[in-house]
Amino acid sequence: MIFLFGYVRPRKSELLVRELEEYNGIYCTLCRNLGKKYGLTARLALNYDCTFYALVLISAKSKPFPRFQKGRCVTNPFKQCAFCSEEDQEFHQASALTVILVYHKLMDDIRDSKAMKKYLRVLALPVVRHAYRRAAADYPHLGEIVAEAMKEQSEIEKNQSPGLDSCAEPTAHMMERIMELSSGEAPMSPRSRILNRFGYFLGRWIYFIDAADDLEDDIRTGSFNPLASRFHLNGESGKEELRDAKIYANDVLNQTLSQLGGALNLMEMNSMGPIVRNVVILGLPQIQKELLFKKEKTNV
Repeated sequence: MIFLFGYVRPRKSELLVRELEEYNGIYCTLCRNLGKKYGLTARLALNYDCTFYALVLISAKSKPFPRFQKGRCVTNPFKQCAFCSEEDQEFHQASALTVILVYHKLMDDIRDSKAMKKYLRVLALPVVRHAYRRAAADYPHLGEIVAEAMKEQSEIEKNQSPGLDSCAEPTAHMMERIMELSSGEAPMSPRSRILNRFGYFLGRWIYFIDAADDLEDDIRTGSFNPLASRFHLNGESGKEELRDAKIYANDVLNQTLSQLGGALNLMEMNSMGPIVRNVVILGLPQIQKELLFKKEKTNV
C-alpha cells in the first residue's frame, strides 16, 4: 500500500496554455532521461507522481528555468514534443526515484500475487533489478529512504488491527524525507522544514487516496486495506458500509489537503510555482472526488 502511480496530476483545463506546454515538456523530458539513464524499458515506469517530484525540484531553483525546444517523441517518432534544453540534476534525481519505487512495487506485487500474475512479474524482475541497482548507486539516500519505508510498512501491516494513522506514517515519512533532501539546505533551515511538512502531508494524502481507491478490490482479494480493517469490512459488507468508509476517507483526505495547502503557501517557487499550485489546489481534489464518488457519478 505504499506505492501508487497516477494520482498526483494537474487539472489541465485550468492551466494556461504556456503552463500546460511546460508541464508536458517536463513529463517528456523525464521520459527521455529515464531512457538515457536506465534503459529503454525504464520509460515504461514514467508516471505523474514522479513528474510532480521533478516539478517541485525545478520550482525550488533560484535560477530561471531553461527553455524548451521541439524534438521528436522518443516513443513515437511521428509526434513532436517539447523537451527541456538542459536536463539538469532534477531530472536525474526524479528518474532515479521512479526506478527505485517501481522496483519496490514489483517486489511487493511478487510477494502478494498468485500463480500467473506472480510468474509474469518474476519475468520482469531481472530488467527492473538491473535498473534499480544503477539508480540506487546514483542516489543511495533515495534507495535507503524507500527501502526503510517499505520495511516499516510491512511490519505495520502484520499487526492484526493497526491504527489508520500509523498505516499512513511510512509513506508520509518517506515523502517528507525525500522532499526535505530536495531543499539542498541544513535539516532545520526554514526551507527544509517547509518542504518536510509539504512532503509529509503529500505522502499521507497519497496513502489514503490509494487505500480508498483500492478498497473494493482489496476486500475481494483479501489484501490488507486500512479502511477495511478500520470498518471491519469483508466480502459480505453492503454498499452502505463501503460508502461510509469512503465518506470517512474523504474527511481524512480533506483535512490532509488543508495541511498540505498550508505548507504550499509557505514555499518559495520560481515561474513553475503556478503549476505546482494547480496540482495541489485543483488537481488533487479533482482526483479525490472522481475516485471516491465515481460510482455515484456514473449512476446519476
